[in-house]
Amino acid sequence: MPAAQRITSRNARFQQWQALLTNRGKRQRAGEFLVQGVRPISLAVEYGWPVRTLIFDGGRSLSRWAQELLRAVRTEQIAMAPDLLAELGEKNESAPEVIAVVGMPADDLGRIAVGDDFLGVLFDRPTSPGNIGSIIRSADAFGAHGLIVAGHAADVYDSKSVRASTGSLFALPAVRVPSPREVTDWVAVQRASGRPVVLVGTDEHGDCDVFDFNFTQPLLLLVGNETSGLSNTWRELCDYTVSIPMTGAASSLNAANAATAILYEAARQRIAARNRSLRSTR
Repeated sequence: MPAAQRITSRNARFQQWQALLTNRGKRQRAGEFLVQGVRPISLAVEYGWPVRTLIFDGGRSLSRWAQELLRAVRTEQIAMAPDLLAELGEKNESAPEVIAVVGMPADDLGRIAVGDDFLGVLFDRPTSPGNIGSIIRSADAFGAHGLIVAGHAADVYDSKSVRASTGSLFALPAVRVPSPREVTDWVAVQRASGRPVVLVGTDEHGDCDVFDFNFTQPLLLLVGNETSGLSNTWRELCDYTVSIPMTGAASSLNAANAATAILYEAARQRIAARNRSLRSTR
């Protein structure tokens, strides 16, 4: 590996990377985004995401983790002035140790594996990138197989979403689609292949409480926009709707919190079903 290049001024390359933080169009055209943090960068490498550049603090001794990362990942390396690295890290006080420039995968629903135990999440027109990252994190934690972000929405690769996912973005496929058509065609293919995926929407006036629904079947959970909920189109496509019983003064839950609550119930039911199956075979 050749010696690292050094960047000590706001040159064209620095400005290009800086634009990836705030300009969705430039992220999309470049096909790349910025990642910081030990766990997210480590997971990006572990799951085989293309690391195009590693930018590190050229003004201090690096940790053992950072040194090993720079040795192990065969890619371009940039030693950057700490104040510039702090700008890319969106921090006012201290610079991150390393920032990775990572390539985006294709928005292909084929990235989401669908088996007999399929559990997926669709987020309809989310406006908050932080909520996207939070749902990715919860979906990963509770055994889901993928997230679909539908319609005119905040960006999966916005820095707020990447941070909120705490690295789960690299372990769980997250696919953007422009309209319901792509999803309904994909679901039709799954059903024709013998995987009867059901579409289950979240709604405060659902057909039943979340505890009374069977989440052990292959299903796609539909979560609505933070302000207006599911669109009429998605409501009509739902096979079932479920609601979360609530007490107290709260009238509703944040979209990411609601998705997390339902994903937890789905995981609980699936674990209980597996345990019953194991006991019955003994």
